[in-house]
Amino acid sequence: MSCEVSAPRPPSTAPTLPAALAGPYHPADTPGVALRLTCPHGWPLLLLWGLALNPVTEEAIFFDTRPTLWAEVESLLEPWANVTLTCQSPLWTLEFQLLKDGVAQELVHLGSPATEYRFPLGAVTGDTRGLYRCRYSMDSGRTSLSNLVEVTGAEPLPPPLLSTKPVPWITRGLNTTLLCLGGLRGVTFLLRREGDDQFLEVAEAPEDTQATFPVHRAGNYSCSYRTHASGAPSEPSATVTIEELATPPPPTLTLDSGFAGLLRPGSRTTLTCVAPLSGVDFQLRRGEEVLQVPMASTSPDRVFFQLNTLAPGDGGVYTCRYRLRDELAPWSLDSAPAELVLSDGTLPAPELSAEPATLRPEPGTLVQLRCRAPRAGVRFALVREGAGQRRVHGLLSPAGTEAHFELRDVSAVDSANYSCVYTDTAPPLAGSAPSAPVELRVDGPLPRPRLRPLWTGAVTPGRDAVLRCEGHVPDVSFLLLRSGEEEPSAVVWTTHPSADLVLTYVGPQHAGNYSCGYRSNWPHSLLSQLSDPVELQVAGG
Repeated sequence: MSCEVSAPRPPSTAPTLPAALAGPYHPADTPGVALRLTCPHGWPLLLLWGLALNPVTEEAIFFDTRPTLWAEVESLLEPWANVTLTCQSPLWTLEFQLLKDGVAQELVHLGSPATEYRFPLGAVTGDTRGLYRCRYSMDSGRTSLSNLVEVTGAEPLPPPLLSTKPVPWITRGLNTTLLCLGGLRGVTFLLRREGDDQFLEVAEAPEDTQATFPVHRAGNYSCSYRTHASGAPSEPSATVTIEELATPPPPTLTLDSGFAGLLRPGSRTTLTCVAPLSGVDFQLRRGEEVLQVPMASTSPDRVFFQLNTLAPGDGGVYTCRYRLRDELAPWSLDSAPAELVLSDGTLPAPELSAEPATLRPEPGTLVQLRCRAPRAGVRFALVREGAGQRRVHGLLSPAGTEAHFELRDVSAVDSANYSCVYTDTAPPLAGSAPSAPVELRVDGPLPRPRLRPLWTGAVTPGRDAVLRCEGHVPDVSFLLLRSGEEEPSAVVWTTHPSADLVLTYVGPQHAGNYSCGYRSNWPHSLLSQLSDPVELQVAGG
């Protein structure tokens, strides 16, 4: 299938300069652009910030709006004698800007639209040594930074960046490659495998700044480059490890968060399966049964399995897996199971009680919720309610008539209404009405997280600064806050109780004291106390 792309037309006049482009780089800068595509049957396709919903092919189309920066030299024999930095944008623009060591330089206004601008540095001196990026202005007002180019003016040359595509492993049917990206155009790239003196792959890139190497053996790889045949190679890249796997690693399977596992017969739901790479075939299973259900996709690495008009027998444990589009390729490992609980409400309601009996426990204590059914041999589900949603909080199949659910180290995020249901584990697969609810309230703020810098000393201007925020609650948004500022410097949502918060391309303007917190959005919107501060110092500041 082919589509026609209608890209934004070159502007006839200079657009209004976004504030983010006029000042120092802000972490909110993101890549992406909205484009309209016309495909067969007249279906329109809207690309929004890198993700497309395609009703024709049910696959995604990505358009990367980040610019590319590279260095061109007058002579590869003397690479630092006369240097020009070229910034290339994928869209027409009237404005380019170079950034050095995290600080925006003078904005360049063009008389006519262009997709490339050359910034001459000349002979590298102490004033022009540094870490460079570039950006350009878009009609949308958004902007994103290019790749990093290091100008040292000294030997050995700065290291390239080595990455894997699509994944850091090899298996039958998968063409894994290593991409070595440098900052100089026209160099020769060298790939080495650790511990193998006989292995050396060489690739020339006369018109490019990168080289791709196919990988057929597991090992630890690094790459470097040289400007001419007799020249010394650059510093090596960081090492990348390639594994050989007989079976690809598992995907992830998640349930529609609106119900998270508890449904009535006759309703519908969606399960999302996400693979670690794109262009694969997916399979949904209940036990060992392969299910043929409607599927949709908004991205080539995932699929939505649509379960419509659920019957009592549709409850149970689901898994998904994927396979490369090769009949001889093996199926991946199964995802972690996701369980659907179907209850028609025809069986008598169970009884739910709490221990200790107080419904306002102290933060940090253990609370047990006991669900008692009229008979044994059933499957219990503890249900938590909040913000108009009901989610299964836990599942147990005890030998007797009572299930004990534990809430450990409770905090304000555990405040909710709890109820329980039970279901048959064999036909006729009926389910109970819910128990009377138990309202649990935990006073006080969410526990304070801990913030750790993942660097020592002062941060080199132009490098990234990574801070790890360690919380106590999963499924939250972590926020990095700079002292004296209201807007967060970085935000990350994760299912884990900790996250790495990144300040990209640090400059002197980033120096200061930082704290982190986390926000729980379900069942209540709660913000934790802030961590103790961490000081970020920028070298030379």
